[in-house]
Amino acid sequence: MESYYSHGKLLLTGEYVVLDGANALAVPTRLGQGLRIDNGFDDKLHWKSFDYTKKLWYEAKFSKTNNNISALSNSDSDITSRLLQILTAAKTLNPNFLNQNNGLVAISTTEFPKDWGLGTSSTLINNIANWARVDAYKLLQATFGGSGYDIACAEAEKSLTYQLVPFNSNKTTKGVEGNHTPIVKTVNFNPVFEKHLYFVYLNQKQNSRDGIAQYRANTSNLSSYISRVTQITKEMIACTTLDGFQQLMGEHEQLISTIIKQVPVRERLFSDFTGSIKSLGAWGGDFVMVASHEDPTSYFKTKGFDTILNYSEMVRN
Repeated sequence: MESYYSHGKLLLTGEYVVLDGANALAVPTRLGQGLRIDNGFDDKLHWKSFDYTKKLWYEAKFSKTNNNISALSNSDSDITSRLLQILTAAKTLNPNFLNQNNGLVAISTTEFPKDWGLGTSSTLINNIANWARVDAYKLLQATFGGSGYDIACAEAEKSLTYQLVPFNSNKTTKGVEGNHTPIVKTVNFNPVFEKHLYFVYLNQKQNSRDGIAQYRANTSNLSSYISRVTQITKEMIACTTLDGFQQLMGEHEQLISTIIKQVPVRERLFSDFTGSIKSLGAWGGDFVMVASHEDPTSYFKTKGFDTILNYSEMVRN
């Protein structure tokens, strides 16, 4: 038996502009996804996925003969297409992957609801990459694409900064988004005011690929924005007061709002809220970060947003 585990992720700063070199602050979540590989009873790969309630929600059987992987049966054709894409890409990166004739049972278990946006795909890709003994960043680029910060979080035990720099062909590095190399640094981000930080789920999952496409449609010169977001990341890590942190959250929201031409979530949904709210990742869904002197739980619940986690419940640190 083999087992693998990857943490979920949240991008606290640098959404969108991390793709163009901004230094971003990211945190691994306490919840993640596990993958266990057991011996099977035939020469096939049997795949089973369980959700956070331990309910089986997806099942498929794959043939792995003649150096090819193909689906034999499945409970969801769209999911099967994506999973087959990942397995095939992993085999392309490592031709010895799934070469043996013995049967296998892969059991994937997610600890958070799939629509939360904490990294259902990235944790799966990282687990499969570890199983296949391939570079997770390369597997991501061969399948879903993106900056790769979620892969960094999958393996992280603490908060980190993530930055893409131009790929240097003279060094042994990992090429990701647009032939760039990720620079990952562990940071001590332990805000003394963490009891005033919360994460609120907006009741809808946001497709990050759609958000990235919209961002890419902007052809403006973003160098000054990228520079300021990088500075905000540094200032947030060093910040020692809640009021100062809230000011940085507000400035970051306005910068990204100007770039992607969208109204910040606080103005759009919570204009009467007295604290600060910042979008995380692709705007329009998933979780937002809330900073408030008072416990905001009752406010958000009266608005119909019932999933509210405090910082220590969400972040692995």
